[in-house]
Amino acid sequence: MMMKMNLAGAVLATSIAFTGAASAEEFITIGTGGVTGVYYPTGGAICRLVNKGRKDHGIRCSVESTGGSVYNTRTIRQGELDFGVVQSDVQAAGLNGTGAFKDDGAFPELRAIFSVHPEPMHVMARADAGINSPEDLKGKKVNIGNPGSGTRVLAETLMEYTGIIPDDFALAAELKSSEQAAALCDGKIDAAIWAAGLPNGSSQEATSTCDIKIVPLAGAPIEKLLADNSAYAAATIPGGMYPGNADDIPSWGPKATIVTSANTSDDVVYALVSAIFENFDDFKKLHPAFGRLMEEDMIKDGLTADLHPGAVKYYKEKGWM
Repeated sequence: MMMKMNLAGAVLATSIAFTGAASAEEFITIGTGGVTGVYYPTGGAICRLVNKGRKDHGIRCSVESTGGSVYNTRTIRQGELDFGVVQSDVQAAGLNGTGAFKDDGAFPELRAIFSVHPEPMHVMARADAGINSPEDLKGKKVNIGNPGSGTRVLAETLMEYTGIIPDDFALAAELKSSEQAAALCDGKIDAAIWAAGLPNGSSQEATSTCDIKIVPLAGAPIEKLLADNSAYAAATIPGGMYPGNADDIPSWGPKATIVTSANTSDDVVYALVSAIFENFDDFKKLHPAFGRLMEEDMIKDGLTADLHPGAVKYYKEKGWM
């Protein structure tokens, strides 16, 4: 009888132990973008390293393909996403309640974690469309990006500074990044405005499938745009990166940043940041866009929102702050 009671007690204790372990595990989700851009693999790279240390910190990380930067910022605010990959300009607008967030109001609880890769604008045009500058987009069928994406914000910024309105286009398409390459090569659109890290799947698909020219973005309008918007910087798309585009292409763009809410626990943010920077060489190998990243730049460049305390704790421990 005593043996049966001991056995029952052992089973109960084991059950409680497993229940405790299961309840201790925390699930976090990173909102990214379309699967052909760089945001999705960026989220995947972060989760891969977080999950690698799951036995130590009990956090399970998953990635969600989303509509992009604006969507991610709003969904973090609503408490439905834990983290998001967000363009630096969208981070600033979300914090201050400007631009795409004019009706939302300011989001003072937005917190920055670190920045990642630069995201040059790609104006991809069919070679037979006669488009050599942004002004040549007038009268053409142009994809300006889906609502809720950071690309849409950038397209509207480019249009503002080059004197273009959507009515100037023969068609203002709102395709997702995963749809634009096929639409270009099928002749459904003449050009697509697109921002992403280098290289990216959508630009690779388009330039490899049909004759696509990436239009240079330079000159007085772009210089004024950069002077007026500190969240953007000049950039270059290297010659030969994409088929049919042998020369360096001047451009501009934001940086990709990782953000969260002030409501996210310090321990979770500390674990995520530790996972990246304690395995930094491995992280840089997970996507070509990460190859030139430097820790000291990532903790300050492109960040408008305050750093999350969990990130600050780690950066101070490393002597970076």
